[in-house]
Amino acid sequence: MKVHFRDKSLDRLETEPDDGKWPGDVAKAYRKRIAVIRAADDERVFYGLKSLHYERLKGTRNHQRSMKLNDQWRLVLEFEGKGADKVVWILGIEDYH
Repeated sequence: MKVHFRDKSLDRLETEPDDGKWPGDVAKAYRKRIAVIRAADDERVFYGLKSLHYERLKGTRNHQRSMKLNDQWRLVLEFEGKGADKVVWILGIEDYH
């Protein structure tokens, strides 16, 4: 799946050491999730992986999705396009609580 990042720091976090912005194991979990996203054929794969806790957000953000990084932090993403041209945008890492 094609991946784009809303923020350059999220793009760098995938390949460079964490600059201390994220607590504990969040950067490591982020890299694992990005690898899963890149390897997926489409988003249906995410629903099958229960450990991701992949879900649609509610209210004004119902066009966005999230997946769990750890008990406190979630990765927020959004899809654009259809079929083979579908792109996932990585929007951010948010405190779930």
